[in-house]
Amino acid sequence: MRLRRHLPPVLHRRDFAFLVVALLAMGLGSQMVAVAVGWQVYAIHHSALDLGLIGLFEFLPLPILALPAGHLADRFSRRAVFAASLALAVAVTVGLLVVSLTDSNVLWPFLVLAAATGIATALGTPAARALPPVLVPPELLGSGMAVRSTASQFGFVVGPAIGGLLFAVRPELAYGTAAALLACGLVAVLAVREPPPAESADVPALGVDNLLAGFRFMRRTPVVLGAITLDLFAVLFGGAVALLPLFASSVLHTGPFGLGVLRTAPAIGALLSGVMLTRRPLRGRVGRTLLLVVAAFGACMIVFALSHSFALSFAALAVSGFVDMISMNIRSTTIALATPKEVLGRVLAIEMVFVSASNELGAFESGVAAALLGAVTAVVAGGVVTIGLAASWAFIFPALASIDRFEDVYAGRVDAGADRPYPPGSPA
Repeated sequence: MRLRRHLPPVLHRRDFAFLVVALLAMGLGSQMVAVAVGWQVYAIHHSALDLGLIGLFEFLPLPILALPAGHLADRFSRRAVFAASLALAVAVTVGLLVVSLTDSNVLWPFLVLAAATGIATALGTPAARALPPVLVPPELLGSGMAVRSTASQFGFVVGPAIGGLLFAVRPELAYGTAAALLACGLVAVLAVREPPPAESADVPALGVDNLLAGFRFMRRTPVVLGAITLDLFAVLFGGAVALLPLFASSVLHTGPFGLGVLRTAPAIGALLSGVMLTRRPLRGRVGRTLLLVVAAFGACMIVFALSHSFALSFAALAVSGFVDMISMNIRSTTIALATPKEVLGRVLAIEMVFVSASNELGAFESGVAAALLGAVTAVVAGGVVTIGLAASWAFIFPALASIDRFEDVYAGRVDAGADRPYPPGSPA
């Protein structure tokens, strides 16, 4: 009871608390797998391009399945859809365990399982991201988004370090532990009691017109379009996580555990930022803050690329995670508040494609750029581009840059098109 009093009010809600537990377990397991796969794949040919191919194969299912997955999230139980994706993630991790026990010196099994990971991500992400707005009231949504992100990032903090340590002992130990954690996440999701839809809610029928409803909403809502595309381009060009095995091995001269620690650094920064946002949510200048933290992310990537010190590299990655968490919280809260619930799953499916393009496709871009230009040059150039994007977005999407408080988005005072209000719950 004493611990309960210190928890944020949003965690007093049983079903949201179970969702947070599931996200925590998923973050731990997925990051343990990422460390193990990254090290094993790089060890095959010592090729940055191979690391990029893993990202590409994880991304390829997403644009194909995003619209159907968003429709599933709006038509059926979001809890059930998310649970199905976690079950597939458990199966993929078991598959990686089998590969590691047999022949881990061949690339193609990792590519096949990376594509299966992409399918699980495409299926579950829109449903998982659409659950908080139906589990918590609007006045707690900002805090709920921060808690949700903090839970995921806590898994990202502990997962890579533990994954690297277990991998150094035995690769199969890392995969087996990750599979068990993902299974625990599946159990937690099944414990969530999803509220039934309102009696008046229209169930979207299957068809191209309804599949494209999310695109139509985004096109006429610059606040949402600007938030999603900013993340796409910033992380697409500015991210360096996919190249961490290369930097760890060839620049910083560390081993699997050192790689795990480096992968942990952004999550440590993000966790600290998430705790700060949970206790002290942003109260003003939200739009300007978003652009500033994106520019800071680009600057961190430049410092990381030029560093030959493990401590400085760790610090640059940690600060990048701190500012990226602020960016993610602003974007996710803005999108959730600005989007009517009946089309939220389809909008979040599109966001998933954009976010995954910035992560998985960005990993492929990083691998190709590193192969052509060298890793250091590629990451520095990406950081410079990210700073330029943050500066230009204030002019391309002024409605996004002008947001002062989240309440303005929910109340419809931030315009969806020009200077007209867009009332929440309006039909898509």
